[in-house]
Amino acid sequence: MIIVISPAKSLDFDSPVSVRKFSLPEYIGESKRLIKGLKALSPEQISELMNISPKLGELNYSRFANWHAPFDLENSRQAVFAFKGDTYMGLKADQFSKADLTFAQKHLRILSGLYGILKPLDLMQAYRLEMGSRFQDKKGQSLYAFWGARLTNSLNTSLAEQKSDLLVNLASKEYFSVIQPAAINAKIITPVFKDFSKGKYRVLSFFAKQARGAMSAFIIQQQLSTVTQLQRFTVGGYRYSEEDSSLDKPVFLREPK
Repeated sequence: MIIVISPAKSLDFDSPVSVRKFSLPEYIGESKRLIKGLKALSPEQISELMNISPKLGELNYSRFANWHAPFDLENSRQAVFAFKGDTYMGLKADQFSKADLTFAQKHLRILSGLYGILKPLDLMQAYRLEMGSRFQDKKGQSLYAFWGARLTNSLNTSLAEQKSDLLVNLASKEYFSVIQPAAINAKIITPVFKDFSKGKYRVLSFFAKQARGAMSAFIIQQQLSTVTQLQRFTVGGYRYSEEDSSLDKPVFLREPK
């Protein structure tokens, strides 16, 4: 089983990390190519490109200017400890045991606009570049075109290494759209999380993101390998609903506390 999740806009490069083990991104060469183009942008252009405030434009201008290889533990951080958004609140990687991290390194992949795809312990430097942004490489390719075949091939390689034919998609639509599903050598399962609100069950973005992280942690800590095992997920009060599920979209419902 291979799990894919999205990155996060919020980053943490300050709090201490006790884990010294690390790996390096698979596509660091491609990241350098993208960074070269990003470094040519002004703070104002970055703000316009990413639809962010001038303050965030200045911050990311500085990030791109300071981005440099080679990566080490002094200038970088392992990806799973660097991202701090909603999904990572649910993942709680800081609570992982050594066995959990070992399993995660083999089975968890983080999709990224700048790095393409990251293993949990891959080092990264701070950045912001959404996969759906309008940024193009020097050949005029969108990030979807730039990364699509590369990331699809990378996932197929990981699936082959694990002798698995199951890909669990816990990423957002924006990020998973970079993958070419027809070329994936596996069954793709996309869990759906719904909360009861305003008289019906609906996907609430904040809670759904946390649930994706929590399910990722559940798979890792239980070392799951089959679709049926996913149905045991009850973290946070969710329950599997057979009635609402389909073969490729298991649905998990939650009532208000």
